[in-house]
Amino acid sequence: MRYARLSRDVHPLPLHRIVSLTSSISPRHADPLTFSNGFATLPPAHYTRLMPTPLPEPYLVAASAHAAALIGVDVTSLQTDASLALFTGNVVPEQVTPLSAVYSGHQFGVWAGQLGDGRAILLGDVAAANGEGRYELQLKGAGLTPYSRMGDGRAVLRSSIREFLCSEAMAALGIPTTRALCITGSDQLVLREQPETAAVVTRTAPSFVRFGSFEHWFYNQKHDELKTLADYVIDQFYPSLRETGNPYKALLTEVTVRTARLMAHWQTVGFMHGVMNTDNMSILGLTLDYGPFGFMEAFDPHHICNHTDQQGRYSYARQPQIGEWNCYALGQAMLPLIGTIEDVQSALRIYKPAFGEHFVDLMREKVGLQTRQPEDTGLFDHLFGIMQDSHVDFTLFFRKLSDLKIGNPTGVEAVRDLFLDRPAFDEWALQYAARLQAESSDDTRRKLAMDAVNPKYVLRNYLAQTAIEKAQNKDFSEVAKLLSILERPFDEQPENEQYADLPPDWANDLEVSCSS
Repeated sequence: MRYARLSRDVHPLPLHRIVSLTSSISPRHADPLTFSNGFATLPPAHYTRLMPTPLPEPYLVAASAHAAALIGVDVTSLQTDASLALFTGNVVPEQVTPLSAVYSGHQFGVWAGQLGDGRAILLGDVAAANGEGRYELQLKGAGLTPYSRMGDGRAVLRSSIREFLCSEAMAALGIPTTRALCITGSDQLVLREQPETAAVVTRTAPSFVRFGSFEHWFYNQKHDELKTLADYVIDQFYPSLRETGNPYKALLTEVTVRTARLMAHWQTVGFMHGVMNTDNMSILGLTLDYGPFGFMEAFDPHHICNHTDQQGRYSYARQPQIGEWNCYALGQAMLPLIGTIEDVQSALRIYKPAFGEHFVDLMREKVGLQTRQPEDTGLFDHLFGIMQDSHVDFTLFFRKLSDLKIGNPTGVEAVRDLFLDRPAFDEWALQYAARLQAESSDDTRRKLAMDAVNPKYVLRNYLAQTAIEKAQNKDFSEVAKLLSILERPFDEQPENEQYADLPPDWANDLEVSCSS
């Protein structure tokens, strides 16, 4: 493990940018949600207090009843003028002083220096409806911040719909993630590759602290601030670690395990993040910052879902490795707190076994195995090999595999016909059936168990694109329709069968990039 001692200065915001932040600030407004701001208990160096920049005539694009329920909000109340104003950033509750956090990070493996919330403004946190913890509410796309760099601080409708739908889809899949409460839109234009309308996503999570939050203080050689941040994270989210001999080492160990398990979840559902920079890695092990993501279709382990990623750093196959690389980056940042390189390495050593064990356990569930056997890894490797050779659709295959019968493993044409090389599938299916028979698997019970973990519906890019194009014409019905389907990804939903189909030919031309 190498520890490059890189140092970067924090550059102050130019005066003309500071002036721009003071114009058109949001008025104060009383709101029924009771806000506090735990993150604001950190010293002021960790953030900048500022108001969102209003958008004219906001309207509701979509809202998630499930996310609203987390904080005890009736989703119908999000349609009121008061809620639209609040979640667009046009008004601010009287007890709230919004802020944007500073952090740094490695982007595509290169130290990028200071970053920060370039278009996200934290309103504060509210109590969870179940009484267990609190949720921060963050407006993404709410205007310029000191960390916007050359950006405009806005999000567009296109990217906001993608983040909203995928956040809720991942939650329904049982994958740790930030959540999306709602999207508000406005007819105000912002310039990307072409003019697009602005939107704001209200995101919620227990915390939005990132690996890059720690890197920021390490690379600026401000170890007191680093310790303050680590103590805040431990006390707020991992209090039991205080009982350990070295709570900072214990924190790195816990985050490493959570990250490894998150990567296993991603791999076994075919999810690709697209921008696994250290500033996009959650200290709580959540999926964070949805941009050029994708769900695997024709299986190719080298698939790159991000058009910007020309070198393939964040391809599907490399995600577990990059997850570990990012943990090492966090470990380097925490070295002054943990004390020795040996202790840092000891904490990080857990990554590979944590990923491997969880990945294999999830794969056993996906193929309906009840017991652990040494040959299982070989069975999975064989499967992925023939899937790659035939470019088999990832989601369709695992969903349809539950129909396989032990007595006739090559007899399910809906599965077999997914393969160009049918004899190769037949060979694997016989091996698989023998493994099932060895543990006396029951076809009916196994199908129920497999269908409960293998989704029929995922957010394919073409589905998102169809919803986006309708929404750009003020028709938000497809966003609502997709949300309702993706909230029940394991249900058959025969009335929505077409949403589980292979992508149409025109979808081959879709590209998503860091601007997505």
